[in-house]
Amino acid sequence: MKKNKIFIACDSTSIFKIKKIIRETENSKLKIGYKFGLEFLNSKYGRKFISKLKNKITFGDYKISDIPNTCVSAIKAVKDLNLNYLTIHINSGLEALKSAKKASGKTKLIGVTVLTSLDNKSLKEIGFNKKVKTIVLQQAKLASRAKLDAVVCSAQEVNIVKKVFKKEIITPGIRFNSKMNDQKRVLTPKQAYKNGSDWLVIGRPITKGNIRNNLKNLIDHLS
Repeated sequence: MKKNKIFIACDSTSIFKIKKIIRETENSKLKIGYKFGLEFLNSKYGRKFISKLKNKITFGDYKISDIPNTCVSAIKAVKDLNLNYLTIHINSGLEALKSAKKASGKTKLIGVTVLTSLDNKSLKEIGFNKKVKTIVLQQAKLASRAKLDAVVCSAQEVNIVKKVFKKEIITPGIRFNSKMNDQKRVLTPKQAYKNGSDWLVIGRPITKGNIRNNLKNLIDHLS
């Protein structure tokens, strides 16, 4: 039976907390990977910890966004971490995406679309005149042209992305209930998988409170 795939968001500066998250989320019913965001990646001991982590699926959520040369240099600078996945903002442009993909080697390069903390109103404030779904579709097309390995998008946009991007789709903004925190475009795990997500990214709903119980609730929710 095919296992549901989850990236646990490891958002902390504490090595103790990260070790606890990894220890208490190991199980046989789900395929688990670990997503390290800017908080941990920029912490004093974060980089060293990841470099020594063995036999785990690792996701460096750097969200690189810069000119092509800098994107390539940044990817080369983290090669020693042997990450399985690494993120780059699709807004960096086609040239940067292609160059970054070439530099990423065995690491799967993930293109980030519109952040799940943004909605149509937020985009308008930034200066975009198009709606979220229109922009995400265009970004997915760009990711396909650049031959990226995966795309990050809201679970609400998976159907749109799948029309133009045929590889892995990773969806954050997953909530078990209506508590949205700082996210805007959210869905439940079951809804996300139904829409066609390959991987879900889940942080606080699992890592806050009793981790083992939270994970059991997720498994029960999906069964």
